Amino acid sequence: MTADIRNTVHAVEAAAVMGLLAGRPRLLALGEPTHGQDTLLDLRNELFRQLVEQEGYRTIAIESDCVKGLAVDAYVTSGTGTLDEVMAHGFSHGWGALAANRELVSWMRAHNEGRPASERLRFAGFDGPLEITGAESPRQALTALHDYLSAWVDADLLPCTGETLDRLLGADDRWTEPAAMTDPARSVGRSAEAARLRLLTDDLVALLDAWTPHLITATPQEDRDRACLHARTATGLLRYHHGMADTSPARMTRLVTVRDQMMAHNLLAVAARGPALVHAHNSHLQREKSTMRMGGVPLEWWGAGALVSARLGDEYAFVGTALGTIRHEGVDTPQQDTVEGHLYALPGDRCLVDASRLAAALGGKRLAHRVSPWYGYAPLDPAHLADSDGLVFVKDVPRSRAAG
Repeated sequence: MTADIRNTVHAVEAAAVMGLLAGRPRLLALGEPTHGQDTLLDLRNELFRQLVEQEGYRTIAIESDCVKGLAVDAYVTSGTGTLDEVMAHGFSHGWGALAANRELVSWMRAHNEGRPASERLRFAGFDGPLEITGAESPRQALTALHDYLSAWVDADLLPCTGETLDRLLGADDRWTEPAAMTDPARSVGRSAEAARLRLLTDDLVALLDAWTPHLITATPQEDRDRACLHARTATGLLRYHHGMADTSPARMTRLVTVRDQMMAHNLLAVAARGPALVHAHNSHLQREKSTMRMGGVPLEWWGAGALVSARLGDEYAFVGTALGTIRHEGVDTPQQDTVEGHLYALPGDRCLVDASRLAAALGGKRLAHRVSPWYGYAPLDPAHLADSDGLVFVKDVPRSRAAG
């Protein structure tokens, strides 16, 4: 059995990944089963460098706030701001404090120095402005969209003034109230003002679409792309806040669904400008349904990868990641009857696995579903092994280093 498994493994390199695929996908998604581990981020960084140098990839998109990410993109493409500023303000979820993310941004900026715009690397966040504790106010995205349209479209065609938006939005802390995540009654998402804002946002987005022929000739592509991002974000945030005020049993399923829809829309926009490496949790990028338990309640929904794969077909590829140990978090050697256990028996610290061939090699074995003692690690579901294009296995994950 071990010999059969060895025949499925390769070095974790861009050339080997491409060898598993029918062609070069527009979106190559690399999943991770836990967050914040520099070993996995270092692997991502190296794979991205190889994809840039060998396969012509020019963009990396990560699971971080899409609006904040605009500052990181401006820094890596044109040197706007400083490295310290973009690491502090250009990431959500605390990702800016991770050493490997700082190294990625530094390398991208150095790579772009002196290159023409067509050859510069791009950075994108593709998550919404969301944290596990709640969601941002739609103010930034909505007012940016309104400002863009006000500059290029007849004022009589705008559905409202900026002052009206400001009045309806009110104080931002109404939207960011932390208690609303667990108490729907504390959410502003179904207030009369929020309902009016959703209608106005729909009108603004429709106006942006209707005036595309004029905007193409009147404004730079980057400005239009940014306006479209703000349009998507304002729409998604208002829908998310509406879901936060929901009192039905489907509330949390609706929220995770809206989040992944926002991710999917952002990824499709990234794909439109050329091939990109995407990095996020396996659960967001896999093709099959995603599942989790939140507050003891089981949730099931179609994640961003499933939604994007349905649109792009073979131009979307997914390579998941599984781990052996994370000893500093109490995740010890995997049991032998799991997929991770079989891979752990192989020599070497990491490998790339042909997932379909591995599934065939293990087909005669009774596989257990690994159970992690740490909530922050999601083990591989053996039933979904062959649903990915490849699988990266990392034997041991040490404690991450501090950011420099």
